[in-house]
Amino acid sequence: MMKAQDIRRRIRSVQNTRQITRTMEMVAASKLRRAQARVQGARPYAAKLSEVIARLFVPDLAERHAILRQPEEIRNSALVLLTSNRGLAGGFNVNLIRHARFTLDELREAGVEVEFHVIGKKGIRFFRYRREPMATERQDISDRPTMEDARSIIDPLLARFESGELDAVDVVYAQFKSAISTPPARMRILPVEPSRGPEAARPLDYIFEPSSEEILTFVLPLYVRNAAYRVLVETAAAEQGARRTAMKNATDNADELIRTLTLQYNKARQAQITRELTEITGGSEALRG
Repeated sequence: MMKAQDIRRRIRSVQNTRQITRTMEMVAASKLRRAQARVQGARPYAAKLSEVIARLFVPDLAERHAILRQPEEIRNSALVLLTSNRGLAGGFNVNLIRHARFTLDELREAGVEVEFHVIGKKGIRFFRYRREPMATERQDISDRPTMEDARSIIDPLLARFESGELDAVDVVYAQFKSAISTPPARMRILPVEPSRGPEAARPLDYIFEPSSEEILTFVLPLYVRNAAYRVLVETAAAEQGARRTAMKNATDNADELIRTLTLQYNKARQAQITRELTEITGGSEALRG
């Protein structure tokens, strides 16, 4: 059994660690609320853009708008992986990296030439270690992404898609369902595939000024940029949710360990006191004899 002094020293160490994890949990919870608000703000805008495109789309427009071009065969594609710059978020980055590796293997097995873009320090470090070629390595996207961040990522790929250099652009990101459910997901941002939902089947009872083609020319790039922004804010919110959960689990584990160590300390202290009393009694009896 450990000595009471050693156990007390370990209790203090665990208490210090618990204070850190508890603070990190509170910080992550605060950031999560703001990140969740950005996600909730981005989703309705994306849904409305999708509805507008679905209402205006006719097959002939795909020939005049490169963003709507659906290639018969995908030969060259770009895959963008979003990870975080910091750890201590449980399996958040591991799950994203695993999903990206699966997607890379799937595309390559289908004969697709994949151009790999990685955003986030954790993903970059992993694929550098694996010696995976990366076309882009970015660590400048914070946990509060902006529309300018989305534009800087997607606009170069959009231009290359419109020129025919790329046939598709996919993103591996963390889908934010709730603070405790953030599964990795894959979204095809380009080409844009108009929704086939009920809003597309409703007859139009109004005319457009300017024409529907001019409106699409303006709306389609907005839709692509908003899709890029949405995966950024969802991943940022998912990161904070995963970190809060991980730090709460760490804090709970520290509490349980402190209770266990306190019980051991009390037993060790009781044994020490009993031993000291026994020695005093034995010495007293020896003096009497």
